Order: sequence, then structure tokens, then C-alpha cells
Amino acid sequence: MMSSLIAQLITRKNESVIKAQLPPFVIHFFKTVTLPTIGILVFLLFWTVGANNIDTSLGKFPGPAQVMTQVGNLYNEHVESRAKESAFYERQDNRNQARLAKDPNYQVKTRTYTGRETFVDQIFTSLITVLSGFLVAAVIAIPLGIAIGLSKSLNTAVNPIIQIFKPVSPLAWLPLVTMVVSAVYTSTDPMFAKSFIVSMITVTLCCIWPMVINTSVGVASLNSDWVNVSKVLRLPALTHIQKIVLPASIPAIFTGMRLSLGIAWMVLIAAEMLAQNPGLGKFVWDEFQNGSSDSLSRIMTAVIVIGLIGFLLDRTMLQLQRVLSWDKTTEVR
Repeated sequence: MMSSLIAQLITRKNESVIKAQLPPFVIHFFKTVTLPTIGILVFLLFWTVGANNIDTSLGKFPGPAQVMTQVGNLYNEHVESRAKESAFYERQDNRNQARLAKDPNYQVKTRTYTGRETFVDQIFTSLITVLSGFLVAAVIAIPLGIAIGLSKSLNTAVNPIIQIFKPVSPLAWLPLVTMVVSAVYTSTDPMFAKSFIVSMITVTLCCIWPMVINTSVGVASLNSDWVNVSKVLRLPALTHIQKIVLPASIPAIFTGMRLSLGIAWMVLIAAEMLAQNPGLGKFVWDEFQNGSSDSLSRIMTAVIVIGLIGFLLDRTMLQLQRVLSWDKTTEVR
């Protein structure tokens, strides 16, 4: 026991000596670049070894090399599709100009290009959908969470409803949302496609609960001294919320927002697969149904892209929290 304790003390002492000798930027570079790079390389090694030892009905499981090949193929398909779209509109404009030259009274007809959405198109479709549903949920959930946190009576009244609907999978709402949207959204010239509305509402439903709960907990756990100062100064309700409640609750609010956005991104992909709505989920399902020799590598490419986008969304929320938080010394992960 004594020898192990002495060994730990010597190790810690050596670590502190090494840190004292190294410049701070070297230590920072090691933590932020070197360690993640090592982790990624180890993951790629295990992925490559595992892929080479897995045989499926469609061939070998795709490794990093096959995924990189498909990244290039999918981008080239997108470029070719944009070129076809440009050529389509160019031919249409030339045709309309020729008809107008012959007949100045001709009513110009403009048709929309109906080519198949590419992988890049479906990435942007899913991003627009998830951000739209997330923003709608934030507009609803954050004010509601603040109100619940400030009022014990409202918390008592609303809490049973939150606890009942919080465990419900958002995918369970999908059939109901689809039927309601189909019944209510009956415009002959809709501003948004029904598939977009269905996916957005599904995302909103899964985002609301974590934001409401975290916001209300953050508001309810305010420092009592700050609340007393507000009472002494007799701040109006809106000023109290603006100057005291919101700054103090930002960490809890953003924790709920980050949780909600991560859950929303996962749910959206599954919803797109089930409902066959445009987006990355539909791309994955279509490739699975296609069953070609490239399907596995294209699906794996989509999986990696979905993960990278989820990571970037979380990092974006983290940076936004750092900008808006009043306590710049607090470490957020």
C-alpha cells in the first residue's frame, strides 16, 4: 500500500514537472489536436480490421477507403445533377424566347426541374427541417420553462402533463401528426410541403420536453441572494427576468437545448425513414432497398455524415453558450 502511494506521488510530481517545462501552447495543442487524432486513428484501425472480417450478402462490410470513394461519387453525382438542372432551365428559357419572338402574346410557361434529389440536397433538407422544428420548440419551451420555474403553482399544475408525455417516443406521434396535417393543411397552393410540416412538427415534439425541464430547473434554482436583490430594487417582472433570471439560467437552458437538438437530429432521421419524407433518412432507406454492390458503402457514408453533422450542431450550440454566458471562466463540454 505504501509503495503504491509513493509511486503515485512520484508520477504526479513528474507530470507537474513536465507541464512546468513545456510551453502552454504545446500542452494545449497536445490536448486539443494530438489526443483526438490518436483516438480517430485507433478507431479507423479497428474499423478497417473489423470491416475486412465481416462478409454480408452484398459483399464485404465497407471500410474507410470505400466510404471515401463514395464521398467522391456522391459529390460528383450532385455536380452532374446541378449541370442537368442548369441545362434544363437554359433549354426552357430558349424555348420560351423563341415562342415569344413568334408570338408576343404567348403566355410563358415555367416548369420546375423535377430531377431526383442528390445526397447533398438531402443533407440540406434534413438540416432545414431539424433547425426549423428546433426553433419552433425553443420559442415555445423556453418561455414556458421560465414561467414554470418562477411559479410553484404552475409547476404543480403542468408537471403531471410533462411527466406523462416526456417518455413517449416522438415516432409514436408520427402517424397522428401525419393524419392531422393531412386533414388540416389542405391548401391548393401550399407554402411548404406536407412532408416538411410533418417532419418539423415531429422534431418540435421531441425538442420541447428537455428544454422545458432544464429551463424550469435552472430558473427554480436561482441564487436566493440575487432574488432578494431584485425584490429590494423592486424590479418589474420583465426586468427581473431579463437582468436576473435569464443570465443565471443560461447554462441550464443551453444544456436543455443541446440535449434537444441531439435528440431531434436522431429522431428526424428515423422519421424520414419511416414516413419516406425527403432527407438523409430516406436516402439511407432507399439505398437499403436498392441492394446494389455500393449500397453498404453509401449507407455507411450517410451514417458518418449524420454523425459529423450532429457533432457540428452540438459544437455550434456550445460556442453560442460561451458567447451568451456571463461567466466566461466556467468550462463547458
